[in-house]
Amino acid sequence: MKIFQVDAFTARLFSGNPAGVVPLDEWLDDEIMQRIAMENNLAETAFFVPQGEGFHIRWFTPKTEVDLCGHATLATAHVLFNHLGYSNPELKFSSRSGPLRVFRDGKRYVLDFPADDFDPAELPEGMLEALGGKEPLFCYLGKTDYMLVYEKQADIEFMKPDFTILGKVKARGVIVTAPGEWVDIVSRFFGPQVGINEDPVTGSAHTTLIPYWGRQLAKTELTARQLSERGGDLFCRNRGSRVEIGGEAVTFFEGDLLI
Repeated sequence: MKIFQVDAFTARLFSGNPAGVVPLDEWLDDEIMQRIAMENNLAETAFFVPQGEGFHIRWFTPKTEVDLCGHATLATAHVLFNHLGYSNPELKFSSRSGPLRVFRDGKRYVLDFPADDFDPAELPEGMLEALGGKEPLFCYLGKTDYMLVYEKQADIEFMKPDFTILGKVKARGVIVTAPGEWVDIVSRFFGPQVGINEDPVTGSAHTTLIPYWGRQLAKTELTARQLSERGGDLFCRNRGSRVEIGGEAVTFFEGDLLI
C-alpha cells in the first residue's frame, strides 16, 4: 500500500501539522488501521476508499478513531490533487461527521465542514489546575471538545498544561483561545485523552472557533494562528451552519506500507 506524510496548514516543511494518508481500494480491518496509526505515531492518519463520485474517509489517532479531523482531510486532498491525478475542481468525502467538501483556492485547500454546536459549561474538576490556574473568561462544551476563552494572546502562548491531570477530563480535547495580536484569533489544542498531548494545528477545532469568534468580532472572514511549537496558519469563513477552513500543505514523504 502507498503511504504519504503531509505537513498541513503550512507552506513550509517541518511546520504545520503532519498527517499520514493511506489510499485504499477497500477497507482494511479496523484493528489493522488502528495499528498503522499507532505505528505512524502522528496526531492522525487518514484512510480513504473510492465511493461513488467521491471518497469515504476515516481518521485514526494512535489510540482511537475520531469523528472529524481537519488537517488529515486537507492532507488527503493534497495527496489526491498532487500525487494521485485527481483533476476535478472539488473533492467530496463521506464521513462519520456527514458529507465534507474540499476545493482549491489558489495555493490553498479549503475544507467545507459542519459548524459545531456548543453551549456554556462549567469547568470540569481539575481543568483549572491542569491549565496553570488562570481562570478563563468563558467555558463552552461542543460535541467533542471544551473551549476556554481567554483575554489575550499571551494567556494562550505561555500556557503550560499538566497533561496527566488534563488527560482525566472526559472530552476528546480542550481548545484554548483568545484574540490575536497579528491575526484575528489564536488557539491551542490539547488532547491527551486521545493520545495527543498538544496537536500542532487542529482544523476540526475551528468548527467551534469560527462560529464563536465570527459572532464576537462581527466578521465572516477570519485569520487564525495555532500557537503550537510547529505552528500553523488558517484562513476561515463563517457560513452559518457550515464553516470553511483554508490552508496550504506540503509533502514530506511518499512510501510503501508492507503489511
